[in-house]
Amino acid sequence: MRQKLNIQPLFIMLACASLTFSGHAQETKKHLPIIDVHVHAMKVNPAFANDLCPWFLKNMPGSDPKQPAPSFLSNGCADPLKAAKSDKEMQDALLGTAERLNIIMVASGDATILHNWHKAAPNRIIPSIGISNPKEMTVKAFEDSLSKGFYKVMGEVAPQYQGMSPSDMSLDEYFGVAEKLGVPVGIHMGTGGNGMANITAPKYRASLGRPFLLEDMLARHPKLKIWVMHAGYPMIDEMIALMGANAYVYVDLAGFIWSYPLEEIHAYLQRLIQAGFGKRIMYGTDLMIWPKLLETSINVIESANYLSEEQKRDIFFNNAVRFFNLDESKFK
Repeated sequence: MRQKLNIQPLFIMLACASLTFSGHAQETKKHLPIIDVHVHAMKVNPAFANDLCPWFLKNMPGSDPKQPAPSFLSNGCADPLKAAKSDKEMQDALLGTAERLNIIMVASGDATILHNWHKAAPNRIIPSIGISNPKEMTVKAFEDSLSKGFYKVMGEVAPQYQGMSPSDMSLDEYFGVAEKLGVPVGIHMGTGGNGMANITAPKYRASLGRPFLLEDMLARHPKLKIWVMHAGYPMIDEMIALMGANAYVYVDLAGFIWSYPLEEIHAYLQRLIQAGFGKRIMYGTDLMIWPKLLETSINVIESANYLSEEQKRDIFFNNAVRFFNLDESKFK
């Protein structure tokens, strides 16, 4: 009589092997690359490292000069994003997330922090140098900094907070250096939050965030490639007109992607897409001291049902590769 084969142990063994292989494959599978074009390398001040509720500007009730100023941020939601409490915690969390999600970051800010990040993860950090006022450094010092090779990008340029137009002639030589060296430039345009002019930045003027204010500077530097940070929000008509007139103008989605109401964010982004600029929109966070803003912002794009998969990949990666003249094979 033929002995009956007991296949149960064999089945269990194969199943376990399959699960182990599957789990290992999931662990080792690399995420499609993402380029975040707007990251701030900044020192963490524990006294001001408050937690953050995304889309906190969905309620801006205003205030009264005789009362305490409304908070610039909000942490009254059920699950706020935790702020890093030290420079090391921020670096570890940020670079760990970047490695896990295959993110490359264009970062600017504190020189020490930026060098530390780049030293720890040179393949994840593209250093950028910002200037918003000629008092910050001379034109020669600026050109020397770019020529030495560490800095690859000029930005964030934010004259709006200084009460200046981006076409102010005091900045013109700096843009000329970037044009001559073929260095792309990121310029802050648009809003900066709730109550900027009378709470946090007295020189700030909303009118200086108009995209059309870039026209004179761009006319003087016709080969300069710029991206408008925050996509010029909320001045969509001027933003579309400026992009239509200037083929070297791109935008990023930073800042407003996690601060304004979601419906407003999607309406603005969809308008840019409908206007035909899907190949000139870049992903950005305006990342500061909340490491999980990366995942929060990524989910906004991933969940946009009006975007095709191709359009999402353009926003996350392809458009930035083209804009910064990157070798995409190094990131895949």
